[in-house]
Amino acid sequence: MHFLSPLLESYIANHSEDEPELLKELTRETHLKVVRPRMITGHFQGRVLSLLSKIITPKYILEIGTYTGYSAICLAEGLQKDGALHTIEVNEELFEMQRKYFDKSGLGNQIIQHTGDALQIIPKLDVVFDLVFIDAHKVDYPAYFECVMQKTKSGSIILSDNVLWSGKVVEPLEKTDYATTALLEYNEKLKKDPRVETVLLPVRDGLTLSRVK
Repeated sequence: MHFLSPLLESYIANHSEDEPELLKELTRETHLKVVRPRMITGHFQGRVLSLLSKIITPKYILEIGTYTGYSAICLAEGLQKDGALHTIEVNEELFEMQRKYFDKSGLGNQIIQHTGDALQIIPKLDVVFDLVFIDAHKVDYPAYFECVMQKTKSGSIILSDNVLWSGKVVEPLEKTDYATTALLEYNEKLKKDPRVETVLLPVRDGLTLSRVK
């Protein structure tokens, strides 16, 4: 499902901050070398993440789902000078590409990579995060959320990506569509959870912004 026409999407991108050349390069390499390049964050959403991070000015950021590193670089642009971003990716084959672009961005010394299951890694991190970006296995979104709630504080921001799931959240549900089922439950959970205040933004494939009370 396309939420906006290609013409409007182009207009929006053209009237937002320009995409950095390094991220254009990363996008090209992702499309050439990596399976499912559609998963990359992209120009418009990347600038949204960058600006949100700059507004929040976090000291510590957690990202669940690194992919090739595009969103991590965007989020790291708002880090405090002595801050750090921890990013977790299950696919170890992407590690070297991520590191190459992290270092080329000039932010590499502030970006810490973790490889493996986020639900096992997060409890071991002795960090309280100001900003969290959830963008990994959709079925595990509820579990990710509960896990990161133990690593945040009042005022922390949790961003959840792909919560509209190409519009499937408002279409007839197939019994075997576990990802959509999980996202429907997750969206309802965030709406009702008294620990956070939430707004679902129609950015790209849906981006939920939740503030810990």
